[in-house]
Amino acid sequence: MASATFELLEKIRQQFDSCPYPRITVDKSPNKNTKELYIHNLLTSYYLRYQKVTDTKGKVILDAGCGTGWKSLVLAEANPGAKIVGVDISEQSINLARQRLAYHGFDNTEFHVLSVEDLPQLDYQFDYINCDELLYLFPEPAEALQAMKAVLKPDGIIRSNLHSSIQRFNYFRAQKVFTIMGLMDENPTELEMDIVIEFMKALKDNINLKAETWTSNYEGEDKQQNILMNYLFQGDKGYTITDMFTALRKADLEFISMVNWRQWNLMDLFKEPDNLPVFLAMSLPEISIEEQLQLVELLHPIHRLLDFWCGHPQESQTFVPLTEWTDSNWQLAKVHLHPQLKTPKFKEELIHYIRTHTTFPISNYLSQTEQLIWVDSSMAICLIPLLDGPQPIKSLIERWKQCRPIDPITLEPTDEREGFNLIKQMLLNLENCDFLMVERQS
Repeated sequence: MASATFELLEKIRQQFDSCPYPRITVDKSPNKNTKELYIHNLLTSYYLRYQKVTDTKGKVILDAGCGTGWKSLVLAEANPGAKIVGVDISEQSINLARQRLAYHGFDNTEFHVLSVEDLPQLDYQFDYINCDELLYLFPEPAEALQAMKAVLKPDGIIRSNLHSSIQRFNYFRAQKVFTIMGLMDENPTELEMDIVIEFMKALKDNINLKAETWTSNYEGEDKQQNILMNYLFQGDKGYTITDMFTALRKADLEFISMVNWRQWNLMDLFKEPDNLPVFLAMSLPEISIEEQLQLVELLHPIHRLLDFWCGHPQESQTFVPLTEWTDSNWQLAKVHLHPQLKTPKFKEELIHYIRTHTTFPISNYLSQTEQLIWVDSSMAICLIPLLDGPQPIKSLIERWKQCRPIDPITLEPTDEREGFNLIKQMLLNLENCDFLMVERQS
């Protein structure tokens, strides 16, 4: 390892030893944070790539750069029965991670003071690797990705992210200022943090750097963590979508999806996506995924993190999208409710809306979009059996017929074909919004 790289790594280690991250109290639980649990549930990315549902029991999950173990706890909560392994170069952080998981009763865990480059020493092959808020600290992200790939199972998935050089540009300007001032020559202490506060407060409010970056949060209870992770962050660097794909190609890894993929839809940036100017309507559908994401990044850089899933290259897509299924495919389908919806609150309120014949606002319970999603109570009855486990579509149709045996207009027996079409359309809508997972059975 080159001396400059070693020196930077040592600065990063010292920073996290003196200020372990994230600073979340050990007793806090993520079990009500459905968005975090959804993202970190192995089934979410596995279904997205393979259109199959897998059991988390017995899976081995790595939290690379686990810090104080908050995401390790999220992973344990989201993946029942999985073994969680955490690694970090900060011994202080690892100690806190062990305490956190033990406090919440998770004993199928291991934590090691270890760098990502040394992962083969663990002698594990992982089903899923979470590498959050770490990749951008490496001199060469592709090398870190290669190290994780070496311990990833053939069908495993890596979730990682890079700081956006465009969205985070103003903070990189600030870091340059404080580097010039010598505040990052050594591991920043309380003195350097106080100097940052005094400097930013001394600037006129209309000075661009202050107007774009400074808030009262930097003087509050978490000022130490906030200043260190933004203004005095050792090794922090920014990247673009192009950089991200370049690193994936160097590591021979295949891009699967952005983690928050619904917020990266290029067509959603236009007022009338179905009525674009001729040039755009002809050219946009033809560009690659990389080019689409690059355009979103340039047009609307709202994401601090370029957050993505990747895995070993696959020969080809092995499944047919639901929108292209034949009726025969649907007749054999098995339907799963996303595990993060299987909560007492969801069940209780679902039953309430059905009994009161009120439209059910399912997006209140698990949604990755700002769009409100509603299910008519006459259709929501088909969700009840899914709380107990996956169901063949035929059983959902039969349940719908039992609850609605007579057509309310003709008073004739309900037509089975009508039920099939209604159920199919509901499943398409809810699967598209991530509430359901639909498996094609051979």
